[in-house]
Amino acid sequence: MSKETREMKKQAKLAKKQAKIDAKLAKKQAKIDAKQAKKQAKIDAKQAKKQAKIDAKQAKKDAKLKKKKRRRRWGDRRDGRRVKAPGLQTVMGYLLPKRTDCEVYLNDTIDATELLKYLERRNAEHPEYKTTLFHCAVTGMARMVKERPLMNRFIQGYRMYERDEISISFVVKRRFADGAEESLMVLVPSDEDNLDSISKKIVGDVKETRKSEHSTGGIDAVLDVFASLPRPVLIVAIRIIRWLDFWGKNPKALTDGDPNYTTILTSNLGSIKCPAVYHHLNNYGTNSIMITIGTLHKEEVIMPDGSKEIRDVIDIGATLDERIADGFYFARSLRLIKHVFSNPELLEKPIGQESGFEY
Repeated sequence: MSKETREMKKQAKLAKKQAKIDAKLAKKQAKIDAKQAKKQAKIDAKQAKKQAKIDAKQAKKDAKLKKKKRRRRWGDRRDGRRVKAPGLQTVMGYLLPKRTDCEVYLNDTIDATELLKYLERRNAEHPEYKTTLFHCAVTGMARMVKERPLMNRFIQGYRMYERDEISISFVVKRRFADGAEESLMVLVPSDEDNLDSISKKIVGDVKETRKSEHSTGGIDAVLDVFASLPRPVLIVAIRIIRWLDFWGKNPKALTDGDPNYTTILTSNLGSIKCPAVYHHLNNYGTNSIMITIGTLHKEEVIMPDGSKEIRDVIDIGATLDERIADGFYFARSLRLIKHVFSNPELLEKPIGQESGFEY
């Protein structure tokens, strides 16, 4: 055997020996790493549990502070805090006590071109879950009310109140047929909600509603009970309810889920190929804003640089109680919705986060 061959065998043995040593070391290190990972996992679990307790305590503390901060004062209602209104609005509440006597109508066209491009991109990325223009409109309304708090006020019993929460209601038709029943739905978005969470809430609620051809409970069930009463009894019952409504003493069973007690009552008429209309307000309840959304269509629009373009637009019709704010405030609130439609990325932000729009 040549010297060269012996050297090669020697090197092979050394390599084999080194491989065994490396394998043992790797196995040993793997055991050490596994023990360390297990130990770290226990530490992390303890820290997570500890942090969860801290967060729970803080949440409980915040809830107490919030409850304390919003403690009902003399003159408050369950569904709103009494606010001091300017002299003109206070007097108007007495001169014009009926909401239907104070209706102001607003009609405008909103450019939805950028919003449609945004929806196309969004739905292409998430084909299993479709976000619609109506979802965006509801989110935009919620943001508008959050940033423009006077839009969340109402007058009842000659006094002005401001709600503690934002609520948007709409009607869901169980089937697109002439004889199909309708169901009332109420959305109460929180400050942390954005387009994604609001869209999922709407889709989930609508699916649940359309599972049945008949009333599924809530305010629908209450209305069914009242509708079954004899006429004389129903007349007396309605008079009592209106009296309780005046003093803000109606039970929650009657007000929860009732669109007459929400910030905005809206209707997506575009879904049934109908243009925007003016819908009356109601003297019963606390609802001060009604907004209808018309059919999406193309229209020639004059751009900021003076050029003309064919754009995708929607018409909206709004009916408002002029006693809660002035026309200047209403106009600025509409401008905010237009800004959101032109900058749809704002819909991804929580509604409690300021949009930064300069009026």
